[in-house]
Amino acid sequence: MKANEIKKGMVILIDGRNILVKAVQVQSPSSRSGSTLYKTRGQDVVSRQKFERSFKGDEIVNPVDLERREVQMLFRDSDGCTFMDTESYEQYTVSEDAISEELPYLFDGIEGVRALIADGTVLGIELPGTVALEITECAPGMKAASASARNKPATLSTGLVVQVPEYLTPGEIIKVNTDTGEFISRA
Repeated sequence: MKANEIKKGMVILIDGRNILVKAVQVQSPSSRSGSTLYKTRGQDVVSRQKFERSFKGDEIVNPVDLERREVQMLFRDSDGCTFMDTESYEQYTVSEDAISEELPYLFDGIEGVRALIADGTVLGIELPGTVALEITECAPGMKAASASARNKPATLSTGLVVQVPEYLTPGEIIKVNTDTGEFISRA
């Protein structure tokens, strides 16, 4: 597989290490002779070390075969988060370190989450594109605020803080993009 085919959520084998790709940034060449670079950010599946490397588009990388299983979050405790396979009812506990970027979007019973499994081990999780979360804290809503007005920070039920339009108030449920952490709309 060529480096220009790397996508978020893939696991690639680099220097004998399995790297879970968390983000890919495409950097266009600044000169005519330059080649497009694919800046890849990820995490070593075993050691949990952060990983960053830039690849040229035609460099060869080895993908690791993964199984994606639909799971539901059951609970969170000192060991991490426990998920249940929705088909086999098998349970997996994933440490909070392994899913630190996904934690602000997780809550008990969340649907649409997939576990990334290789050789019977959960390497990480994939979130749905959007999640609906309740606003628990924000400045009071302004009646005169227009839809195009300024934003204000709002704390959501999971502790995530996002910028929301001024007219929203605590108790409202909103949709949040899990890739960017941005407000989309009321749920």
